Amino acid sequence: MAAASAVRAVGRRSGRLFDIFVAEVPWTVSSKELKEYFSQFGSVQRCQLPFDKDTGFHRRYCWIKFSTPQDVQNVFQKDSHILEGAKLTLKQQPHRRRSQRKNQSE
Repeated sequence: MAAASAVRAVGRRSGRLFDIFVAEVPWTVSSKELKEYFSQFGSVQRCQLPFDKDTGFHRRYCWIKFSTPQDVQNVFQKDSHILEGAKLTLKQQPHRRRSQRKNQSE
């Protein structure tokens, strides 16, 4: 348990949120299904699947937030991710905290 808190503390200090960006999400997949799929690799804190206000459909991409960096590593150890017959495209996101973004824009 102490090791997990140490990893989270390091993540907070570095400003990383341990997110991944997922593209090519099939139209028929919901955020609940994405969260269920990615939970096999670790603890998913959040799945953000944006919708288009005009069409009512999601935009075929999402962000997944995991609890630890190890969870993210587990995702990338698998060669390909296929959901409902479609191969997902994954990219690790080097997010920064809002305070860091604000300082850079000034």
